[in-house]
Amino acid sequence: MQKLINDPANAVRESLLGLQFAYPHLLRVHFDPHFVVRLDAPVRGKVTVISGSGSGHEPLNVGYVGRGMLDAACAGAIFTSPTPDQYLAATRAVYGDAGAIFIVKNYTGGVLNTEIALELAQSEGFEVASVLVNDDVAVEKSTNRRGMGAAILVEKIAGAAAEAGQPLAQVTDVALRASNQSRSMGVALSSCTSPTVGRPTFDLPPNQMELGVGIHGEHGRHRAPLGKADAVVELLVEAILADLEVRPGERVLAMVSGLGATPRQELFIVFRHLHQVLTAAGIDVARRLVGNYVTSLDMAGCMVTLMRFDPELLALWDAPVCTPTFNW
Repeated sequence: MQKLINDPANAVRESLLGLQFAYPHLLRVHFDPHFVVRLDAPVRGKVTVISGSGSGHEPLNVGYVGRGMLDAACAGAIFTSPTPDQYLAATRAVYGDAGAIFIVKNYTGGVLNTEIALELAQSEGFEVASVLVNDDVAVEKSTNRRGMGAAILVEKIAGAAAEAGQPLAQVTDVALRASNQSRSMGVALSSCTSPTVGRPTFDLPPNQMELGVGIHGEHGRHRAPLGKADAVVELLVEAILADLEVRPGERVLAMVSGLGATPRQELFIVFRHLHQVLTAAGIDVARRLVGNYVTSLDMAGCMVTLMRFDPELLALWDAPVCTPTFNW
């Protein structure tokens, strides 16, 4: 294992400290428990938007804290959900007296911990709601689908609605709609290696790919010979479009996120064919993202995410945002 770390046990803390040093004009980092808040929090009279995840997926979620998106993000240990105490401490720090919404990715630990956090927050008098993100079409049963790239899209939509002064019920409704209108699928060309474990999470032979992989290195639909980039894109898009049922003439946001170790050149090659396939199907690629947005440490591969736009979702997506990762 070759990584630019010191002590694996301190990797999360040192990474958060570096984040704080890099973006002192946007955010503050709290330790023990770990969470990141926007610099001007709490914003009174605004719905509070909170999310979290295990570390190792950066910039998820700590890189999306700021005006127009997250008020707070909780960072768990590597690939481990934040604890209820982290979520509760973050809620206390950023609550603006207009309610709070938790954006929850559909992983067992994350769901259980946020449910406990919601109960604790309610017992302290906070008004709270939650929206589940489960956009991974690699898993057939929708109730079991993992939260993937749609998480950041839902967070952006919810954050914009909250920044516009919408009440908690409306923010929750629009976030749920964004989640329901998004689908993702990923492919891994290598495993990732957690610094706390020191070995790959799974073995992938040369010239093989894991199709439908999760962001923690979970196995996907099946393992197959690695094909050319265009063929891989078509496998991902076919599964997404079959599930999302986007019709000709509709507008989408198309995202290609690297998983941590894929050069941007390759991501642009993937996006090139993604755009071609969608355009040929009569689908309008109204907005696009290409880069590392939801990662899995040093895993090679990518994830494709599509979100179907309606006029309100498009307007909320275009609304101003100022975070370390999104800024327009």
